[in-house]
Amino acid sequence: MTKIEFNTMVMRQASSLKMYALHFTHDADDANDLVQDTLLKAITYYNKFKEGTNLKGWLYTIMKNTFINNYRRFVKISSFVTKSDEISSANLVFSSTKNQGESKFIMDDIKLALGKLPEEYFVPFSMYFEGFKYHEIADHLAIPIGTVKTRIHVARKLLKKSLKPYDNGVKKPMYAELD
Repeated sequence: MTKIEFNTMVMRQASSLKMYALHFTHDADDANDLVQDTLLKAITYYNKFKEGTNLKGWLYTIMKNTFINNYRRFVKISSFVTKSDEISSANLVFSSTKNQGESKFIMDDIKLALGKLPEEYFVPFSMYFEGFKYHEIADHLAIPIGTVKTRIHVARKLLKKSLKPYDNGVKKPMYAELD
């Protein structure tokens, strides 16, 4: 069978393919697109068709597989794309991009929170943060090791309280609370 004969036989099946496509899509335009995709695939891969087999069944199988693959692609794409006109604030965190300005504000807030710590908490905390061990801090400051641990713990709690806006995902700059 020549390619022209094959193409003619395939094109004769177009009307029955459209009825079958409507069964899948329930929409005339989508059905026409599905038929067109099916015919294109059949003509492209005509050398895969074995002469003497059921052409209509072969075309229906191509159509069914095309529809399933398109549906899977649509579902996959739809799961990544938000289709609402208004994006919720929870989704803005994921859709926005990070930049150096945001990092600068965060660092400024951390420095401000550290600056508010009383010196008796700031010194042991900053030494611990720099890598000193509890006993080294205790020796340097000439205070008991238990006091060092307590002061570092209190400093953490104070910093956590000062940086609370960053705790729940809503990043509200500290200067907004200074009013």
